[in-house]
Amino acid sequence: MKVQGFQNAASRQKSLRLGCRGRFPCQYRAYFSGSIPRRVPDFRQQTVAAADVANLGEGWRVAAIQVPGLLSFTIAILVFFVGATLNHLFPILTRWSIPEAVTGGMLAAAVTLLAYTLFDIEISFALQARDLLLLYFFTGIGLNARLTDLAAGGRPFLILLVITVAFLIIQNLTAIGTSAALGLPRGIDILLGSISLIGGHGTTIAWAPIVSSRFGVTNAMEVGIASATLGLVIASLIGGPIAQRLIARYHLSGAANEELTIGVSHKSAREHDDEVSAVSLLRTLFVTNIAILTGYALEEVIEETGFKLPLFVVCLLVAIVMTNVVPLAAPRLPWPTRSRALSLISDLSLNVFLSMSLMSMQLWALSGLGLSLILVLGAQTCVTVIYILFVVFPAMGRNYDAAVISAGFGGIALGATPTAIANMTAVTKVHGASSMAFIILPLVSAFFIDLINAAVLGYLVQ
Repeated sequence: MKVQGFQNAASRQKSLRLGCRGRFPCQYRAYFSGSIPRRVPDFRQQTVAAADVANLGEGWRVAAIQVPGLLSFTIAILVFFVGATLNHLFPILTRWSIPEAVTGGMLAAAVTLLAYTLFDIEISFALQARDLLLLYFFTGIGLNARLTDLAAGGRPFLILLVITVAFLIIQNLTAIGTSAALGLPRGIDILLGSISLIGGHGTTIAWAPIVSSRFGVTNAMEVGIASATLGLVIASLIGGPIAQRLIARYHLSGAANEELTIGVSHKSAREHDDEVSAVSLLRTLFVTNIAILTGYALEEVIEETGFKLPLFVVCLLVAIVMTNVVPLAAPRLPWPTRSRALSLISDLSLNVFLSMSLMSMQLWALSGLGLSLILVLGAQTCVTVIYILFVVFPAMGRNYDAAVISAGFGGIALGATPTAIANMTAVTKVHGASSMAFIILPLVSAFFIDLINAAVLGYLVQ
């Protein structure tokens, strides 16, 4: 573990006079206008031993602890168990379909925030394992996708795509309108729309330099990342309660005899603890690894054509092809589709991925953005909830699949595709499977909507 300190007492006093703490200043109007300098340039970074943290002295501004990969992975597992314990102690969390990883991850993020606020210790985690877990659970979704599911999802897929595109436009209009009402500088409105919310952190990182250059927003990256982070938090919390309300109001439920796409139901987990064997797990891991390795190779071929696809989307498509071709070509070959082993591997990957994503959030980055960010994202949240209740759910058929998709839509509208899948998984563990939701929503959110978002953003930054 490395502990890094930022030295320069004069710079610290200057920051305090400006009323700022850490990377983001407290005076949000000056921050949005770009008049307050960023913290990094005047500081000299130095690496010290972990045992020397207590002897840093008055000249040190903040100590930065970097948690290595295996320890980060282990902490993520612990964070999940803490969340599972809290969900058990407070049944309302399970009843409202708040994922265990969200409960534990938010608590862990709060702990790192306290460490930063009270002790000037900035904790960051190595996240290489998280990226691999992303591939595992998207590949698992693909391995569960039969042609019959894809055919059944044809019309719902097109409907979901259309209403998602419409919402993307509404989201940007909401950002532009609320930003104008608050008197925020031009360019900030774009950063608080689909760049950071539907687009997430990846889109923000790609587009922030363009917004900064076009509109002169010197802190574009920080504003976008902070918006994406807060959006991820909100997305993790609203999807389950929305679905729960719809399910209760319309008396909906999933198919009782169908295996879940990801994970096993809470009831099934209690009744069948020991049905997965080492052989079935290894067989499933082998098939999953083959699909991921093929995805890596195919991504390189696709990149050479000049067309860019996220790696997890390539793995998802490869897995869909494999699961619909291999069993036909070799019917006697054991295949993991709809198996408990595949559900458990996908569930494990998703939970640890989400735990790592949430526990690594640097919530102190939000503290300096003031009331404006809260008001804009508050408006975005209200618009999202209203749109789900009065557009998404009715358009998708007012049935159980529509309720599960509604939970996922809350994830993609304000957070990211993994958040959407976590929301849907939490719902299906309680109320039953929804195969169609896990097929059509990732294709819309992880592939098509990114292309459309890029076209819309290109128009907005002109």
